[in-house]
Amino acid sequence: MACCNPIIATNAGGIPYIQSTNTTIGTETVNIALGVRRIQPVGYITIIISDVIPADTTATLPVTLTLNDVTKQLTLPNGTNVTAAELLNVSNIQVFNDRTKGLLTLVSRTTV
Repeated sequence: MACCNPIIATNAGGIPYIQSTNTTIGTETVNIALGVRRIQPVGYITIIISDVIPADTTATLPVTLTLNDVTKQLTLPNGTNVTAAELLNVSNIQVFNDRTKGLLTLVSRTTV
């Protein structure tokens, strides 16, 4: 009998979430910075967005995540890029991190 769900993963040290360090609204992207962290190579990351993307942000801007000084596109499960419109007034997101394939996929979001 297994004691743990093998599908659910947490960040290093059992921390169930990462607090973003900065959200930058640029002219070409919206970037959510996560600082330098050791995380599981494949698994789910819950991110608490410290600076919620405001409603007046250009809705078509793609969203990127920067983790360990590497910036990657945040994508939807169908492979398209997440845009600012999908994260307006969102305070928490759950992302599937597949470091072996280089993918960050938005799984769910919680509005303010």
